[in-house]
Amino acid sequence: MAIVSRGFTGKRRGNESRTPPGQYLTQDFPVLSAGPTPQVNTDRWEFSIVTEMGEKHHWSWQEMRALPTDKPTVDIHCVTTWSKLDTRWRGVPLDTLLDGIDTAATHVMAHGYDGYTTNLPLDELRHGKAWLAYEYDGKPLHPEHGGPARLLVPNLYFWKSAKWVSKLTLLVRDEPGFWEQNGYHDYGDPWQEQRYQGD
Repeated sequence: MAIVSRGFTGKRRGNESRTPPGQYLTQDFPVLSAGPTPQVNTDRWEFSIVTEMGEKHHWSWQEMRALPTDKPTVDIHCVTTWSKLDTRWRGVPLDTLLDGIDTAATHVMAHGYDGYTTNLPLDELRHGKAWLAYEYDGKPLHPEHGGPARLLVPNLYFWKSAKWVSKLTLLVRDEPGFWEQNGYHDYGDPWQEQRYQGD
């Protein structure tokens, strides 16, 4: 028998215009991970962006927390068909972290402390569309939800918002990440129901 957290079953109800096709609304925050939850100590935490030329830009926890932050309220949509509306976060805009980095990249590979990877178009991390999030609902982000910090890319299915994020590698061509190598869609637009390759 499979074990899943609360919220993986339910009915689509209300807010139809904000719920992509094939999704249902949940009040819970279901947890799904590709492996065990890593314990990442903020004393040793580092986030880096590595350009296609190998140039590394990095921030310690203290340096990251000193940067300007946003408090986005966004809807999130999981490929397992749940959606959660009006989620409240705090984090550093990816625009801030990418500012001043000279690159010809078109794509990004996000890496997690657990070895997880996922690919995204670089444009999805710019223009106020993505954050390095470290608070959820006014509290430090819990490890099961990707704490101490995760990507938050609400325009795409939530597997693209890599938990326990450690690094972004800038790429001049798209490459598949973990789930993409296992049949998930390279882009993952919930409004187009891009769950699997060929959707």
